[in-house]
Amino acid sequence: MTDIALARAIHVLAVVVWIGGVAMVTTVILPLLRREGAPAARLALFAAVERRFIWQARIATLLVAASGFYLVQRLGLWDRFRLAEFWWMHAMVCLWLIFTLLLFVGEPLILHRWLHRRAMQASDATFALLHRLHWVLLALSLLTILAAVMGSTL
Repeated sequence: MTDIALARAIHVLAVVVWIGGVAMVTTVILPLLRREGAPAARLALFAAVERRFIWQARIATLLVAASGFYLVQRLGLWDRFRLAEFWWMHAMVCLWLIFTLLLFVGEPLILHRWLHRRAMQASDATFALLHRLHWVLLALSLLTILAAVMGSTL
């Protein structure tokens, strides 16, 4: 196995863990939480799921960044960022940046307290908003993956 094959395998595996987790939260966990009656129970279950998954997602996004950077550097693909036909590479970087900021900055510094405070005041509206935002992130993720796989010539 070459270093390129290993880097590509790590990249794809990390994307599967990361976006697969987003899909699970969006399509299974949040709908379940929205049916839960008590606001405190919703919040407790969401916090329990988040505690178990957030470090998996953080590690996966770091692996995606490291393997992606390695592949771009090793294969000399920097010129692709100047060409519109490789827009999907920009999309991958932008998606990674959004999630990385959410996971490493937004969640610990802002979102954790905001969600707790808002969920206790307006639980239904808060979890509905959270669910819609997850759908947006999942849709962007799936579109990016589709475009990257179709556009990749590696």
